[in-house]
Order: sequence, then C-alpha cells, then structure tokens
Amino acid sequence: MDTKIPKVAVIYLSFHCEPYIDDVVSSFRRSTYSKDKTEFVIVDNPHPQYGSSVRYLSDNVLPLSGNELPHVTVLSQNKNLGFAGGNNAGIKWALDNGFDYVYLHNNDGFMASDCLEKAVEAMENDKQIGIAQSFILLYPETDLINSSGNSFQFLGMGYCNNFRKPRGTVVMPQVAETAYASGAALLLRADLLKQFGSWDEDYYLYHEDIEYGFRLRAAGYKIVVARDSVFYHKYSFSRNREKFYFIERNRFGLMITFFKLRTLLLFLPIGILFEFGLIFFAAKSGYLKEKLSAYSYWLNFAHWKLWLKKRARVQSLRKVGDKEMLRLAVGKVDFSEKSINHPLLVYIGNPLMDFYWKIAKKILIW
Repeated sequence: MDTKIPKVAVIYLSFHCEPYIDDVVSSFRRSTYSKDKTEFVIVDNPHPQYGSSVRYLSDNVLPLSGNELPHVTVLSQNKNLGFAGGNNAGIKWALDNGFDYVYLHNNDGFMASDCLEKAVEAMENDKQIGIAQSFILLYPETDLINSSGNSFQFLGMGYCNNFRKPRGTVVMPQVAETAYASGAALLLRADLLKQFGSWDEDYYLYHEDIEYGFRLRAAGYKIVVARDSVFYHKYSFSRNREKFYFIERNRFGLMITFFKLRTLLLFLPIGILFEFGLIFFAAKSGYLKEKLSAYSYWLNFAHWKLWLKKRARVQSLRKVGDKEMLRLAVGKVDFSEKSINHPLLVYIGNPLMDFYWKIAKKILIW
C-alpha cells in the first residue's frame, strides 16, 4: 500500500443500535488502521418502533470521540430513509469532507482489528477494483461463513455464497472476484461515488447493493471480496411482507435497467415459468398480496418513465456487454435458509433453470 494513508469514513447506519453499538465501539478500539485517518460517521435512521438513538449515542459514544475512538460524527435524520437513503446521507458527508474511501458498516456487526487495513490494501493495489467486500463471518459462530461474496442468479435473485460453511473448508485467494458485494460490509472509492453517483434510493430496501455493483461493472470495474478483511455479523434471517415486496419489485427494475432487450427476450421463456413458481410460493406462504402489489407497480406505466431514465443513464456509461455483466451469474437459486428451499424449487425449478442458463450462456455473445 502507498505510504500515504488514505482517509476512510466508516458509515454506520444506526437503526436501534443499542444492542450492537458496544461491540462496534470495542472493534474501533482494537483497529489497526490509523485513527487520525478514520472517521466514524453514525447516521441515525429512526426506528419506527424505538425511535431515534441520538440521545443514547450522545451519552455513550460521543464522549469517546477522538480519544478511544476515531473522531465521531452523528448525522441525525428526521425520518427513516431506508438502507440506500441512510447510507447516502453518510456518503454525502464523506465526499463533502474529502475522504478517499467510504466503508459501509451494517448496524448489527463489527470489524476485526485489521478489517479496514486489509480492505484498503486490496483497493490500493488494484485501481480497477470498484468495490471490496469484507469476508463476513457469523457471530457468535465465528467459524461459520455469512458471506464470502454473493451469487447473482440470472433472473434477478441474489444470495450469499458459502452460507454457514465452516471457514476452514473454503479456499479462496486474498482478493477474489464476486458477482456482487454485500451491502453489510464493503469499501467504496470516493472518486467513483462522485463519478457514477451514490446508492439508488428508489430501491429503498434490497437489491441496491446489486445495482451499485452492476453500475460499476458496466463501467469496467471489478467487484471483489478481500479475504483477510474480516467482518462479524450477528445475522438473523427474517421473512416479512415488506422484504418480499421490495425484492420482487426491485429485481424487475434491475433487469430492465442493465440488460439489453435481446438478453431480456432470451430470458423471457424461463422467466415466465419462474414467475408461476413464485406465485405458487407467495400464495402458499401468505405473500400473494405483496407479489401482486409488485406486479401492480410495474403495470403502472407512470413508473416506467423513472426506470427507463435509469436505463438510459446506465447504457450510456457502460463499457462492457451483457456477456461480461453476466460472466459470474449462476443458474440456480440457493437461499440462505433451507426452510424456504421448497421441493418445487430444489427438484424442478433449479435443475430446469440451471439447464436453461447453460444454453443461454452459449447464445449470449453480445
């Protein structure tokens, strides 16, 4: 790494942070990255039930600013801005204050002592890396993996690689390309944020990390996992109606934005079958209303103006074709929690989609 130490703003999206902040503070105390080159930027994103954490932060974290901790800045928001909007508030502050990198830090996790150092080192050594995700382990099961990078299924689904596999069984290089990086723990370049924009707030929740990674990949940058940059995540899987709606709505937006018309037509036959499977799953799981709401969103043609404008912007900056965009895509959907891997998906859907993807990859030459 260059002898000039880059300035890093760690953006912590505070969302009922009280159960987690002590571990975050302890991790900063142990950090090997220069404290005078680090800023701890806490974006208070008020919780609908618990409200703001500003008073708690003022009493328990701000007194440590510049002493046990790097300098701390608290950005209090009047309302919950969602994942993308909350992080963008921190990103804007970092860009306005001349930082070289921005590290997005999930609310319910904390960094290993050399987490920042190893992530910055990876990006300083290769200027074509646009995003470096940390190697995310579960906590307290620290021998198990949460995400060693993420897979993108060619119909718009995303999921964690090697979820719950023992860390010692997964062999990977120090810096490994990945289909997309998890928004839970990743390092971004300030100059690329200025050039290509921040996170897309229209996604609000879910798929915004895929979208930003695809935006940079379209411009010719790599998305990687820095193996030695370790982040611990108190991950708990949850299913809820809001999550299902936004995942279903946003994956359509992602596909419309990034892929050429001929690619979308290539995927259409298997995509229609996949939709029937999802409707069946939604009805069986009690989410049919949310699935139909996602369809309703796209049947409102007023929304198409917004997304076609996004598409025009992305297509104007792209330097690579769809073949490269989908080089790391997979055919199967392998959800983190086996409880939602329905036999219809495991024994019919996945084999069919995997077979289709093998053929589609040979056709996809543009």
